[in-house]
This record gives sequence, structure tokens and C-alpha cells, in this order.
Amino acid sequence: MSLEEADPVRVILTTAGRDKGPEIARHLVEKRLAACVNTSDVTSCYRWKGEFCCDQEVLLVIKTTLSHVRDALEEIRAIHPYELPEMIVLPVEGGYPPYLAWVREETAP
Repeated sequence: MSLEEADPVRVILTTAGRDKGPEIARHLVEKRLAACVNTSDVTSCYRWKGEFCCDQEVLLVIKTTLSHVRDALEEIRAIHPYELPEMIVLPVEGGYPPYLAWVREETAP
């Protein structure tokens, strides 16, 4: 079984306030739970507790591996200020092999 098959790359999406997003990104990369985290300003519109909300946030696109997903989600939950943070895990079905190998290397212990 190749390393690709043993530890496939995953992307985790989450949003946070503009003040907290970079802190979450740095924390995950420093703990080697993510190889890279992209952040981008977004406007999120949603219904929360029966009220319409529209907030300025940061979208975090977190590149990690399957073996780190659980720990990454736990770390996000532990430091995230939201009562119900978005945490969506997406499989990576393909990509540039050297980049995917880099993600695995950067998240290795």
C-alpha cells in the first residue's frame, strides 16, 4: 500500500471571525496538523437561532491528511470561539502529486 493510499489528503473548511482565523491557521500548522491553511475574507449569511445574520468572516481552507482530521477538528473546536463552528471535511480526489506528497511530509511527526 502506498503512502497515498494509507494517508490520503483531505481539506477541512471552517470560518471564523477575522480576528481569530489567522490564530487558528497558525496553531494548526505549528502543531503539524495542517501543511497549509489559506485564509480569505468572506461574507457569511445564515440563519442562527431564528434570526438572519450576515457577518464578515475568514474562510480557512486547511490542507491535511486523513490521519490528522480527528485531531485537527478537536483542536479547532477547542480554540474556536463559536458555539457551533463550521467544520466540513472534503476528500481530495486528485491533484499535483508533488504537492500532495508535500502535504503528507509537512504533517508527518
